[in-house]
Amino acid sequence: MKGFKTPTFSDRLKTAASAKQVHVARFRARPAADDPLVLEKNAARQAAAAARELRIAERAAAKRAEELRIVAENAARETAERAAREARQVREADEQAEIEAQRKAERDARYAARKKRKA
Repeated sequence: MKGFKTPTFSDRLKTAASAKQVHVARFRARPAADDPLVLEKNAARQAAAAARELRIAERAAAKRAEELRIVAENAARETAERAAREARQVREADEQAEIEAQRKAERDARYAARKKRKA
């Protein structure tokens, strides 16, 4: 590190000034707002933004349609399950009523047999 030289204040000022000049030169070298190339880039940027918005809207519509389809499927499934459950409950109630009627008939038969034996 024999050749290392600490930069002085004036060296730092010169470096900052040259960096500032480079930035100013780059800024001045930029094309104007009415330049055809700039206008073309802006038009392309706007077209890309419009296409992006369209894709976003299409995705949102597709997502909403999918959600509605799922809701409709769930509603249809729940309706079918409810109808099956109600049919099963009616069938079970009919079976229970049939069993009760059969028990009553057996009880009545026993009662009639007992009456007949006593008479």
